[in-house]
Amino acid sequence: MANLKEIRNRITSVSSTMQITSAMKMVSAAKLKKAQDAITAMRPYAEKLTELLQDLSATLEGEIGGDYTTQREVKKVLLVAVTSNRGLCGAFNSNIIKEIKNRTEFYAGKQVDVFAIGKKGGDALAKTHKIHGHHNAIFDHLTFENVAGIADNLTQKFLTGEYDRIELVYNQFKNAATQIVQVEQFLPLAPINTDAVATSGDYIFEPGKEEIVLALIPKSLKTQLYKGIRDSFASEHGARMTAMHKATDNATELRNQLKLTYNKARQAAITSEILEIVGGAEALNG
Repeated sequence: MANLKEIRNRITSVSSTMQITSAMKMVSAAKLKKAQDAITAMRPYAEKLTELLQDLSATLEGEIGGDYTTQREVKKVLLVAVTSNRGLCGAFNSNIIKEIKNRTEFYAGKQVDVFAIGKKGGDALAKTHKIHGHHNAIFDHLTFENVAGIADNLTQKFLTGEYDRIELVYNQFKNAATQIVQVEQFLPLAPINTDAVATSGDYIFEPGKEEIVLALIPKSLKTQLYKGIRDSFASEHGARMTAMHKATDNATELRNQLKLTYNKARQAAITSEILEIVGGAEALNG
């Protein structure tokens, strides 16, 4: 059994760790509330924009979307991996890295590169993939304008033929304890749902439906990427809050066990000393 000094040092160490994890949990909880409100407020807008795009396209004849819908033979694929810049968030980053490797196996025989948003994913995937761009600072100023620049960059990679397909891989926020890995096709645009209900009502479209659809496509792509990064940002704080909560509970349990062990060892030491004193006194009297 470890001596009392060693046990006391372990109790102090575990208590310090518990204070750190507890503080990180509270910080993540505060950040989660803001991030959750942001993605919850944005989802209806993103869904309505997609609905409007499909609604207008369903009333048009022929192929709509121009170069954005060009279906080429898939030879070069770009996977956009959205992870975090920091760790201590459970399986949040490892799930994305695992899914990227799954998609790479799916596209076996083709050139598969990674566009990293988040330091953790970029560092891990650099060992196995060609990293075509790093955007780690986006989380410091997560605004639509900053994300729009990244979306434009990705769009140009497709329109110029540098890549035949671009996919987003990110964690979708469900709640603080649950994040769902999502794989979404960014480009080319998926075929418009022609079964969608046509625009109801008698509207006059200016300058015209085709022009409106073509103007909405770039905005829709930017919104899709922004929503994905926002989802991932909220998921990160939820995952970290949950991980730190579990770590704090484990540290508390370990500290209690160490205290029990310490008290038992201390009691045994006191009992041993008492027996030695009594034995010595008996020897003197005997």
